[in-house]
Amino acid sequence: MDVTTTIWVVTLGAIAVLIALDFVTVSRKPHEVHFKEALAWSVFYIGVAVAFGIWVWSYFGSTFGSEYFAAYLVEKSLSVDNLFVFVIILTQFAVPAIYHQRVLLVGVVLALIFRAVFIAIGAAALAAFSFTFVVFGAILIWTGIGLFRHRDADPNPQDNAVVRTVRRIVPITESYDGTRLFTRIDGRRVATPLFLVMVAIGATDLLFALDSIPATFGVTQEAYLVFAANAFALLGLRALYFLLKGLLDRLIYLSTGLAFILVFIGAKLILLWAHELNPSIPKISTNLSLIVIAVVLVVTGLASWVAVRRNPELRAHAGTVTEPRHAVTDTEESGV
Repeated sequence: MDVTTTIWVVTLGAIAVLIALDFVTVSRKPHEVHFKEALAWSVFYIGVAVAFGIWVWSYFGSTFGSEYFAAYLVEKSLSVDNLFVFVIILTQFAVPAIYHQRVLLVGVVLALIFRAVFIAIGAAALAAFSFTFVVFGAILIWTGIGLFRHRDADPNPQDNAVVRTVRRIVPITESYDGTRLFTRIDGRRVATPLFLVMVAIGATDLLFALDSIPATFGVTQEAYLVFAANAFALLGLRALYFLLKGLLDRLIYLSTGLAFILVFIGAKLILLWAHELNPSIPKISTNLSLIVIAVVLVVTGLASWVAVRRNPELRAHAGTVTEPRHAVTDTEESGV
């Protein structure tokens, strides 16, 4: 795939314009987003992503077009699980509804930065060492198995090591002060809870990048397509949150479906490495990957709908990769 510097510059410029548009929209007047506004923005961002995919298909060919759509579908499905964690963070820190947009937008920008870094590292590693496919595959399989084992649990943002460290180092007030991250109380500069929320969002973005980038490389090894798929999936994340926040707790089998997808892509990466060593070993095609991922998501959604209709009390969980722990209090940390 021959991606010129001009194409990179135009793509990055378009993404920057979309981010700036979001910042202007959010900063103009903080407000609680309702369904119609969320739907309009979601349709817009999905339309932009699809239009980009059609351009890739017509300009670079059907192979790369299929790879982009498969990568976008993977990232979009993983972003829904990301939304689960965002909901938990916003709820546990009692963030006022009018500030949800600001928090989510910062989260999207941080996610783009982290993923750009990991994409660059991942692309360089794949180019230098073919065994990186096995490493990425093993990470995805381990993550998928862990997510399946703890699919009925939720992560606790207060238990995050980064959040606990910041709590010990930075004085934090109990009340919000608009959208300020820092404020002054009795002449002393202290952080607001919104600062801690941003830390939790950033730490979450970092963890999700460690999983999502290998997953995207599992369907395409083109860094340009990996970045574009991540960017367009993330840009619609804010609108998707407000569109689905009332439905997220109904997707009870989402974690199970995502666990299967991660294991499937992990196996695909390992088979790809083995195929390069021995062509007689079959590899999983991009088209088959696209079909499998789409079928898993459809089955997951339908099964969740049926189960919730039969038992309305069922609630979905974000799932965790490792054994869930209870939050550690400041007293426990200090050993008192």
